[in-house]
Amino acid sequence: MASASIVKHVDVRNRRASFEYSFLEKFTAGIVLTGTEIKSARQGKVNLQDAYCLILNDELYIRQMNISLYNEGTHYNHEPLRDRKLLLTKREIKRISEKLKDQGLTIVPLRMFTNERGFAKVEIALAKGKKLYDKRDSIKEREVERDMQRERY
Repeated sequence: MASASIVKHVDVRNRRASFEYSFLEKFTAGIVLTGTEIKSARQGKVNLQDAYCLILNDELYIRQMNISLYNEGTHYNHEPLRDRKLLLTKREIKRISEKLKDQGLTIVPLRMFTNERGFAKVEIALAKGKKLYDKRDSIKEREVERDMQRERY
């Protein structure tokens, strides 16, 4: 009798991204990970803070995403900051690269999660950097929302 494997769902978010950028379009991409990387990611040891995406040779890669070393890993452990390939269709990559030709657009990772089948996915967005006054508006909206929450309780 086969035992059902329990897969822990991971949801790591890049909270700074929504403050720094306004999102134009979102995509969900698969990510190519090694054995120790996925084990470490399932423990939630992922940092998307400084991560960004770029297109090289018609393929999408994520840089500066830190997946900490796996504790039980031996000499086969992975490099924490290596470039990792993201899996999107050619049509999606072409659409993103066309839009990147606009001035001031970038690809930002928003969150990393595992789906119901246990596969690691990265939600990315085509984003435009916010100006200082846009950031002030974001702070103001957040404070108003907080005040409304306090009044309810």
